[in-house]
Amino acid sequence: MPDRSAGTRTIALVGPGGAGKTSLAEALLFAAGAIDRQGTIASGTTIGDSSPEARSRGGSTELNLMHFAFMGDKYALIDSPGSIGFAGDGALGTASADLALVVVDPDADRALLAEPTLRQLERLGIPHMIFVNKIDQARGSIQGVLEALQPMSSSPLLARQIPIRSGEKISGFVDVALERAFHYRPGKPSEQTEIPGDLAEREKAARFHLLEQLADHDDALLEQLLMDETPDPKIVFEDLSRETRENLVVPVLFGSALNGFGVRRLLKALRHDAPGPEAAAKRLGAEGGCAFIFKISNAGSMGRLAYARVFGGTLKEGAELRTDDGGSVRIGTLFAAQGEKTAKLALAALGDVVAIAKAEGVRAGQWLSQGKAMAAVPEVVLPATNYVLAINTKDRKDDVRLSTALHKLVEEDPMLDWEQDEELHETRLRGVNDEHLKVTLDRLKRRYGVAVDSRSPAIGYKESIRRTVTQRGRHKKQSGGHGQFGDVVIELRPLPRGEGFRFEEKISGGVVPRQWFPAVEQGVKDAMVKGPLGFPVVDVAVTLVDGSYHSVDSSEIAFRTAGRIGMSDALAQAQPHLLEPIMKVTVLAPGSATSRVTSAVASRRGQMLGMGPREGWSRWEKIEALIPEAEMQGLDAELRSLSQGLASYEAEFDHLAELNGTLADKVVQRELEPA
Repeated sequence: MPDRSAGTRTIALVGPGGAGKTSLAEALLFAAGAIDRQGTIASGTTIGDSSPEARSRGGSTELNLMHFAFMGDKYALIDSPGSIGFAGDGALGTASADLALVVVDPDADRALLAEPTLRQLERLGIPHMIFVNKIDQARGSIQGVLEALQPMSSSPLLARQIPIRSGEKISGFVDVALERAFHYRPGKPSEQTEIPGDLAEREKAARFHLLEQLADHDDALLEQLLMDETPDPKIVFEDLSRETRENLVVPVLFGSALNGFGVRRLLKALRHDAPGPEAAAKRLGAEGGCAFIFKISNAGSMGRLAYARVFGGTLKEGAELRTDDGGSVRIGTLFAAQGEKTAKLALAALGDVVAIAKAEGVRAGQWLSQGKAMAAVPEVVLPATNYVLAINTKDRKDDVRLSTALHKLVEEDPMLDWEQDEELHETRLRGVNDEHLKVTLDRLKRRYGVAVDSRSPAIGYKESIRRTVTQRGRHKKQSGGHGQFGDVVIELRPLPRGEGFRFEEKISGGVVPRQWFPAVEQGVKDAMVKGPLGFPVVDVAVTLVDGSYHSVDSSEIAFRTAGRIGMSDALAQAQPHLLEPIMKVTVLAPGSATSRVTSAVASRRGQMLGMGPREGWSRWEKIEALIPEAEMQGLDAELRSLSQGLASYEAEFDHLAELNGTLADKVVQRELEPA
């Protein structure tokens, strides 16, 4: 069993959205006596999900931190959002936890939703258990849920309990390890009872199966089973604890968070089997006095807070710590967080999860150390950020405030980013999906008072040419005094796709002085900013072949203007055509959704490149395709609707392709219409 003096143990609640993680956190707090009344999501009274955004949508939009004590042991909870749009917020916190509790629905058809979570935990080496929630609403068998989940886990799932049914309802459970039966009592501890006679044989079979699974990693227990001896209960529980901590098995328990069913039994399992913080420190490579920053928050009245877990030594206000980038930081006041409420701490010790005030300059994913040793940052996998909105302030006076506010929002959200697209003159906000960015814009308005309009971003169309032309550009102006005179002859020709722009000169006899060549080139580039179809021009070569000048009136501006005039006229004669950006898209989806995904790709003018199994995942496919950027809008939402919310994709620019016909005509017409 874990050393009781080893400090605070941190449990991460993870799993699909809607499975009831925040409700389970509330139930754990209530069962442990940390709160007097158990709140509910429906009534908006839970300790977690206290932000206006979480309350309004009835689900987590950021991680929640809580803490409690149970039977003399201290615990911290990191309640991580399950919805794909917000799941990344808890990724670093989960990586720093001692054990993850995967919360799932009691429906085998929804078991697939847990696979991304289980794969991430295995990859990071985080010990974990599964809690099948909402057992009072179960329609199928618990065994069916386990059979659906097992292919997603390389470690065997260990059924710790079998259900007791009263008619169609599950009214209690038999603890297979304890060989005891319990009846549920709403809001109260379960009551021990006799194992029902009709379950006696099933309980024996379930217990023997559990012992066989444990014996795979314990030769002494295996020998006892082969000799038909009754194993010592102490050995059974020691094996349960050790094999859970070493990721050799994944225990499965069930209950109902809303009714408190199975919650106290879960607490006892966590007390017995969850490793102490020294195991997580070893897994992360943390040595000596150090702390890991897993979240920055600018949300509350306390100002900027850095959430951290302590892995060695103690932290006190005013301590000077080294950062992993060679700098240093003096930390401010320490707080313990219970949802949105905070309580000041004199110091933080091993395993504690704390909020640090005035830790300016630190960022999420950073280590702080009292010595020289630094650990590596956990390599968490975050959801792809494919959803983009172009935004602008409703009031132009808010433009400066918008930049400051976006910087703060990006600092606390690892899945959010923004950029200023200079070519398309747009401020672009990038996130996971529509829900993610909607919540972001709500925060922007509520916290910082900046209201924005949003729209789909412009598509980066380009144009090029088909034929070679030679064109004169002449600029002559006389308005008293020195005039302006520039005269050039250019040859414009197409280049292979992706070659960009090339400028050359073949002037003989000094008809255009060399000093004006750069001005001519700049004039040509000026004309390429917006070609005859209304878009930037690419993949052309221009050669300056002839021209003339005036000894008095020629100037840089005159030749720049002449170059622009010549290029504009040449482009119009060179059979301009439209180019659209094509994205290379990689879709990861459950195999059951493959045919629907490929149909969705085809409906978006997509070209399939290939398809094969997703490496290391059971029953998942990797699909590669080329899709025009103009067809990407809404792809994320469509893929999710086709795959129980599981399919995701990554996209990157691949090439420009010619666009002709009605589609091209519509694009050009929209661009050339008066604003």
